Amino acid sequence: MLFGPSNISSGFSLFSISHFAILTLFVLIIVVIFLYRYKLNDDKWRKAEIGVAISLILSEMTYHFWMYYNELWKVERSMPLELCNIGLILCVILLLTRKKIFFEILFYIAIFGATQAIFTPALTYNFPHFRFFHFFYTHMVVVWVILYFMWAKGYYPTFKSVIKLLVFINLLLPVILYVNQRNNGNYWYLRHKPDSPSLFDLLGPYPWYIFTLEGLLLLFSFFAWLILRRKSMSAID
Repeated sequence: MLFGPSNISSGFSLFSISHFAILTLFVLIIVVIFLYRYKLNDDKWRKAEIGVAISLILSEMTYHFWMYYNELWKVERSMPLELCNIGLILCVILLLTRKKIFFEILFYIAIFGATQAIFTPALTYNFPHFRFFHFFYTHMVVVWVILYFMWAKGYYPTFKSVIKLLVFINLLLPVILYVNQRNNGNYWYLRHKPDSPSLFDLLGPYPWYIFTLEGLLLLFSFFAWLILRRKSMSAID
């Protein structure tokens, strides 16, 4: 039942023991990355970067196999179109290419999106189900990778990064709206909020929370750049 269509015992609960354990691990690895940031700035870690990229690809492939095997794969909810899915794809490309443009877009998705998902996950499967491990592994690695490239490799967002993110999001937006309308989907939660408690509950009713969310994304991205602007001047182009 660890790979079955439903959880073996009970559903996931926000800030439960399993959730606190994950949050502790999440913060612990962040501390380790920061403390060893200078030692991580070495080309000997290149194989590790590629290894992490491969692990993300295999994890995502296994996830889609799990959905297909258990007859859970649905076009209206299972395509890799959520921002965290897109962030995972950008993370893999960043690890394989080290191109800063992928860092610039992924930075805000990771810090604003993946972090929110870790602290308030829209998840029904609890430990030790496969989906529990897949969800937290993919989201946490995206954040760890972005912090690794920032602290160890000297990649920092610039003001242009904010513009690139907004252009990227708004170019994808009509595509997501079309897919939702065509398949009765709810990608990016553009049709309704998550069923489980999340930060969306604080952003107002539908459809206003969509505009609130984009406004917060712009505000957060601008302040994130403002805080890091001195570092960004010496960032790798």
